[in-house]
Amino acid sequence: MTNYHRRLFLQGIGATVGAITLNSCTKTQSNQPSNIPDTALAVEPIIKPETLEKPNLTVGFVPVNDCAPFAIAWEKGFFRKYGLNVTLSREASWANSRDGIIFGRLDASPVVSGSITNARLGAEGARKFPLCAAMTIHRHGNALTMNRKLWEGGIRPWFTYNGNLDAFGQDLRNFWQKAPLNERVWAVVLSSAIYEYFVRYLVASVGLNPIDELRVIITPPPQMVSNMRIGAMQAYMVAEPWNTRAISGNEGIGFTFAQGREIWRGHPDRLLAVQESFIEQNPKTYRSLVKAMIEACQYCSKQENREEVAQIISQRSFTGAKSKYTEAGIIGNFNYGGFDDQPRIKKSLETTLFFDLPPEVSNIENDHSTFLWQSDSFWLMTQATRWGQIPEFPRNAEEIAKKAWRTDLYREIATEMGINCPQDDYKIVDGKAFIDGKSFDASNPINYINSFDIRANRPQIYSFT
Repeated sequence: MTNYHRRLFLQGIGATVGAITLNSCTKTQSNQPSNIPDTALAVEPIIKPETLEKPNLTVGFVPVNDCAPFAIAWEKGFFRKYGLNVTLSREASWANSRDGIIFGRLDASPVVSGSITNARLGAEGARKFPLCAAMTIHRHGNALTMNRKLWEGGIRPWFTYNGNLDAFGQDLRNFWQKAPLNERVWAVVLSSAIYEYFVRYLVASVGLNPIDELRVIITPPPQMVSNMRIGAMQAYMVAEPWNTRAISGNEGIGFTFAQGREIWRGHPDRLLAVQESFIEQNPKTYRSLVKAMIEACQYCSKQENREEVAQIISQRSFTGAKSKYTEAGIIGNFNYGGFDDQPRIKKSLETTLFFDLPPEVSNIENDHSTFLWQSDSFWLMTQATRWGQIPEFPRNAEEIAKKAWRTDLYREIATEMGINCPQDDYKIVDGKAFIDGKSFDASNPINYINSFDIRANRPQIYSFT
């Protein structure tokens, strides 16, 4: 990736942290974050706080649907159950959420899935930092939204193409032939987000070079809709509810082209991150935190709880979005929208996966959403390599994966909770899971990277003809 394109990518729209906190053991005023229900306060701890190294924690979250497990752990008393007194800190962006851990303002926080390995690798020239995670917060739950101009240019939701990448590619070429570069701006939430890799993967899969033909910028989730409205970008990829909010009948500025699960079915999204030193210094506390979050994810996963979950995260304390926006991603009545007054609703609990995995997503014994596959971290590193964020695929990738994605710790913690896990750390992802049909085998990442004609370290000339 050239310095010029890196600078373009790193351009973002700034935001300041909304310093809203939630405390798991004390009540707050009604015009501040919601009062904790008495049912949560009535929960009896099964672990005494005084037995933990650090029972008082500050944990971040970002106001998108995947804050649901944090909201549930707080509202339902799961933090309290495991001896923790948690203050939840609402973070304005995914950069704030990550940096809050790095600079010690937060004890733990969700981060985009590529952040942990990229931090350890010093991707894009950043200072290396030992972030760790032992669990996934959720899988799926995100989408790529496009504006009205792309619709009027002939592009439609991906499922209407019936898997025909050539047809979509021709529609995108036809549109971009008439659009200057400043009308080929797509936004993602952070440079190490799987959304960035999805955007580039999608564009490259139809034979267009995203380095030359697309300008990718960083924008915090709550600013996506307003910035598309004023023409600052023509598409964005973000977690719900910011895709549903854009469609006709709501804000009316865009339509959903594809959910992330249509680009890679079963992909990880957010991880619960901490500093490596936090695990070393507070092993009991860390176990309690992961247990509380696993239990919250299990609660969110149950179909009978999802309407309640959507209502809870609609509170001003969390997303501040109307429940009609949050429900689509949580309940699974996802409307792709459009500008022809035709409903395009796909009903599926796969829309967001918090714990249970249907067989269509995984048929591996004892697999579940919060389990970390180290092979997934390999895929993220292949994409960081492919797009020039790191100079080469790391030779010690297996060591990095073991230190960054603590599958070993997750198994220990899950076993204590009576949860069985897969025995392996690596799996082969069948080509049917990816939009381009290309399978991924972590045992040969170099061949995988080299199998792509379009990549940052392979200069080529591409045209629209």
